[in-house]
Amino acid sequence: MTAFIQKDKVQPQDGVNKTNTIMLTVDKLSIVTQAGVALVNKLSYAVKQGQTLAIVGESGSGKSIASLALLGLLPDSLIITGDVQLAGVGRLPIAPSVNNSVRNRLLRAIRGQRIGMIFQEPMTALNPLHTVAKQIAECLHLNGVPKKEWRAQTIALLNDVNINDAEDKLQRYPHELSGGQRQRVMIAMALAQQPDILIADEPTTALDVTLQHEILALLDNLKRERNMAMILISHDLNLVRRYSDDIIVMRQGQTIEQGNTTAIFRHPEADYTRTLMSQDFGKALDVKEKNSQEQQISALEVKNLQVQFAVEKSLFGSTKRWFDAVKALDMTLQTGQALGVIGESGSGKTTIALALCRLLSNQARVNGQVNINGQDIMALSKSDLRQFRAQVQMVFQDPFASINPRMTVLQIIEEGLLVQGFDKVTRQQAVIDSLETVHLPADFLQRYPHELSGGQRQRVALARALVMQPRLLILDEPTSALDSTTQVTVVNLLREIQEKLNISYVFISHDLKVVRALCQQIMVLKDGVCVESGLTEAVFNHPQHPYAQRLLQASIIV
Repeated sequence: MTAFIQKDKVQPQDGVNKTNTIMLTVDKLSIVTQAGVALVNKLSYAVKQGQTLAIVGESGSGKSIASLALLGLLPDSLIITGDVQLAGVGRLPIAPSVNNSVRNRLLRAIRGQRIGMIFQEPMTALNPLHTVAKQIAECLHLNGVPKKEWRAQTIALLNDVNINDAEDKLQRYPHELSGGQRQRVMIAMALAQQPDILIADEPTTALDVTLQHEILALLDNLKRERNMAMILISHDLNLVRRYSDDIIVMRQGQTIEQGNTTAIFRHPEADYTRTLMSQDFGKALDVKEKNSQEQQISALEVKNLQVQFAVEKSLFGSTKRWFDAVKALDMTLQTGQALGVIGESGSGKTTIALALCRLLSNQARVNGQVNINGQDIMALSKSDLRQFRAQVQMVFQDPFASINPRMTVLQIIEEGLLVQGFDKVTRQQAVIDSLETVHLPADFLQRYPHELSGGQRQRVALARALVMQPRLLILDEPTSALDSTTQVTVVNLLREIQEKLNISYVFISHDLKVVRALCQQIMVLKDGVCVESGLTEAVFNHPQHPYAQRLLQASIIV
């Protein structure tokens, strides 16, 4: 294990908030399972008013549960020790006690109003049965805002977090928003109660590259305006560089390196820290010439794809107004190649993915032609489509929402094989082989999703798709929730699978480094329209459209 490295503090420069008021002190926080496994080991830090502490580490490093412990949001089965002091309150009862009613009453007064939290997975944190307006109004109500002001303040909060047409989003439900929009609603809810300390747990995970810095800059500005303290949790060390005063680097529950942000980036002393700073994603495969048969049959050919959603209905249920989510889209993908689809949140990337899998039939009006391996899937009957689905599989953006929490890993991965009628022995061996392909051990078979880290859940989702041996794999932000080292592993894995199985990918992502490292072709979307497409390196080196230029320039800044 790498030795813990503590750096001396660098004196703040002129113009930087120099307040010495310590808002939160954590001393030797440890979290241990009943089996004696240390999830967090003696974590210590202090957060001052107006400053930001970034806690960075790989998936499973303990950074998120260390923050959940501050609010008493961990299960009672964990053994929690250490001392946590909150300004104006004193010691927080972070560990379960015999008098849990008193503990819970105190923590309820702390949650939201004193310490707010932006959770990593908005699809699980937001209530799927309530509209955006109702969920934000609940937070405003808890903060004592009069009911007559709820609508105006909700719209103001949504505007603050850069949600376009905020008034239109008020009556929408979480499933009607893009991943990035859901994340920004979570940020608005956290800000509604005006906390003294804001814990942001991967607040930019679901956001495209142009919005990542906008959201972090927004949080930084709000922190300064309200003189809050902020704990910023991230797996991207380079992303938090501009927005933190101090950094803690964690690995497997241990503090590897801790100190001033500028000092750590100038002179990182731990090998692990240097590894997080510079990740090599490699280069996309050089596509070999295909034989004449492969050249004749494209893996995917889309002509004039149009997707419309109903946004206004009459009293009798007929649609009065439609929203054009995808407009006259054409795309072609050759066998064994990868097509990267990039664009800002809400540009139509996920809608295209769902349309290609015919998963929008009851939600939207879809027109156009979609040929996969020479088969027009729009013309297939329900029974034929059920059999054809084995050839085209999808890995969704949020694995926690797309995986059944009541199933074991074995049951999750074998479900598709079960539908196809494979016997038990064949299914189990295929599941073990699929787990090995995504670099997960066979002893994961009997685990449940809540027992896995975010990165492990995503790899289970990938294994579930690969076990069907598809010809076309559609990946919707498969690396967005992964730390940088795991991203490298997954990209290398996908390249290996692409070369070995001659599989084709439609790869949707806001992480342009990953797209460049995996895809031979690229398509840039804006408001449902393809504004530029071509060979990946050609588009990256010489983008023609102003929007593509802005998008790619933002990736260089990141």
